[in-house]
Amino acid sequence: MNRRYAKPVSLVLGTFLFLLIAAGQSTAGGKAGIYGIRMIPYGVDAEQYSSAGWGFGVHAVLPVPGVSNLIAGTGGFEYVNLLDGTETFTDERTGLRVEQQTKQNYYRFYLGAQAGGHGNGFLRPHVGANLALLVYELVADVVVPDDYNREQEIRQKLSDETRVAFGYDLTMGLDLNFSNTIALDGGVRYLKSLRVPQQLGEGSVMIYPQYFQVYLGVGISLDMLEDKGGDNGE
Repeated sequence: MNRRYAKPVSLVLGTFLFLLIAAGQSTAGGKAGIYGIRMIPYGVDAEQYSSAGWGFGVHAVLPVPGVSNLIAGTGGFEYVNLLDGTETFTDERTGLRVEQQTKQNYYRFYLGAQAGGHGNGFLRPHVGANLALLVYELVADVVVPDDYNREQEIRQKLSDETRVAFGYDLTMGLDLNFSNTIALDGGVRYLKSLRVPQQLGEGSVMIYPQYFQVYLGVGISLDMLEDKGGDNGE
């Protein structure tokens, strides 16, 4: 990542770590979990430069003291592969096959708030909004493959660019709470990125891509983790 972006990324990571540490002292409904993602481009800006992709995320939910059953802070990290393609070309004179392999990776660090059930009920619907720091990574290689020995292929880096942008999301989800220990969490998100360089190329215009996410994951109660820590301490 470019050095000038290291400070904002470090700030978000530090805030997320603080959220996780503070969550261990929360009252009702706090959890930490992992989830899988299906991310779908929406609109011309996203559909033209990326495709639907799979990814994963980790997050923490920290109820706010005094209104812990209704309002919680949220924070997390996501990774999605938005493009992983190969274009093949054949040299007309030599018949040599050349491949251009392109990958576009999407990283998101987010912080925000969630409103909904965080108490002891089984069905806990929630809605939320987050602000996010986004990292787009585009890697392209030119490869002359060797069909008999893959290790003998000739590979040259065509481009390796990273850009940082900001964005936000709106979330609707449902949490299935099993005895305040394990929770199954699923939902949908609308995501908006602000001022992303088109194709990450030099002299490019800014685009504002939008996406929809469908996610499904599992979480562990922070109260349960705290109890286990206390048992080990004894």
